[in-house]
Amino acid sequence: MLIRSLTLATLLAFTGTLFAADGDSPLDIEKGRNRSLIVIAPSTVDPTWVSLKKALEEPANKQGFSERKLVLYSVINTMGQRDGKDLDPQTTMALIRALKLGAGAQTKVILVGKDGEKKLDHSGAIELTEIFSTVDQLPAAEKEAVPPPVVTPPAEAEPAKGTKGAKNGKATKTAKPPQMPDD
Repeated sequence: MLIRSLTLATLLAFTGTLFAADGDSPLDIEKGRNRSLIVIAPSTVDPTWVSLKKALEEPANKQGFSERKLVLYSVINTMGQRDGKDLDPQTTMALIRALKLGAGAQTKVILVGKDGEKKLDHSGAIELTEIFSTVDQLPAAEKEAVPPPVVTPPAEAEPAKGTKGAKNGKATKTAKPPQMPDD
């Protein structure tokens, strides 16, 4: 019986983390709000990554990037960043899992729309103008996508003082937990 319990506990520990990892992709957070440009490169000196990074530093391109509501995700040698801020390893791996990429050593540039679908999947070098033109050619429905409404739980309403049926602000005592007898 002990072996069954340990086996079940071990199985639940492993599968629980796998199921939890399914919905924790940063792309799910961006859905409906921003388009995601993801660059996956084997090193920081990769020519595709260097040219895109240099192009994004120019003021006109930076403005065009923000006007098109783009967010830059980069995964360089398994180290992830979102707009220059580091991501933790779990979030980086969730991003890679969400893209469902096969094995490969080439640099990948992927554009994900506001609807969460891949709009561009390119291996190797690509120009920023090509990315911008892909975004500009998206259908109007995708361009005007609105983020899903954030549902906040309603706050419990406290009865106003002086209203009929309201009790005085007298606090009640909580019962002490029962004492366990000494053996």
